[in-house]
Amino acid sequence: MTPLVSTEDLARHPGWRLFDCRHDLLNPALGEQQYARAHIPGALFAHLDRNLSAPKTGQNGRHPLPAPEAVAAWLGKQGVKRDDSVVAYDSGNGTMAARLWWTLRWLGHGAIAVLDGGYAKWVEEDRPVTDRIPAFAPTAYAAQPNASQAVDASFVESRLGATDLLLLDARAAARFRGEAEPIDPVAGRIPGSHNRFCGENLAADGRFKSAEALRREFGALLGDRAPGEIVHYCGSGVAACHNALAMEIAGFPGSRVYVGSWSEWIADARRPRAKGPE
Repeated sequence: MTPLVSTEDLARHPGWRLFDCRHDLLNPALGEQQYARAHIPGALFAHLDRNLSAPKTGQNGRHPLPAPEAVAAWLGKQGVKRDDSVVAYDSGNGTMAARLWWTLRWLGHGAIAVLDGGYAKWVEEDRPVTDRIPAFAPTAYAAQPNASQAVDASFVESRLGATDLLLLDARAAARFRGEAEPIDPVAGRIPGSHNRFCGENLAADGRFKSAEALRREFGALLGDRAPGEIVHYCGSGVAACHNALAMEIAGFPGSRVYVGSWSEWIADARRPRAKGPE
């Protein structure tokens, strides 16, 4: 399964398992309300806070990395099998869906993709929707996490300034420079990081740019680096997954994500911070 599928692909494969990942960071109940009103037939709901994040402690960020066994238990309750082809979608741009994509990849699930254009494109094409919540027989989902895909704050802190690490910040430029911070209590960025706003992965129609275009853009950022030397972060480990997905589409697999991201980083006042242009 390719990391990105079209609405046409999805319509041709009714057996694919679907997850609706719609979510609003400032109104966490909205996505589930939208799902209850209408969703793509066959889709179950994946809540960013409850299903794709660990409980918050005040020190581990807004959407902490969950325990593999917790996500595996949730997937089992949803009736997901390891050989299922799974597709995640959100309102449109793929940011929230990318978190589920990355999480399943981290758990070792091979066939996982994001719906390009998401629910917005599906509805725009007048494809069917429903308010019926499907039921699937539970399974015993066995996670096989790939620890190399995620890094923690200690790793990032110990590698600041290292020549074999490139931190890419997926937030908008104003947040990266510390000029505005609408969500977290402190503005700024991790020192030494570079900005790659995840919105740059999309074309004017809200769908992902072509693999060739993404390859040119990320290739310019990588230079001679291997994808494994790239660590993505953002505010809380969501938009960072969008950049990881874009690199995968571009043919640069193997980058990593710091899931705790800025919201975890600033929880410890001893960690360094930076502002201003790169």
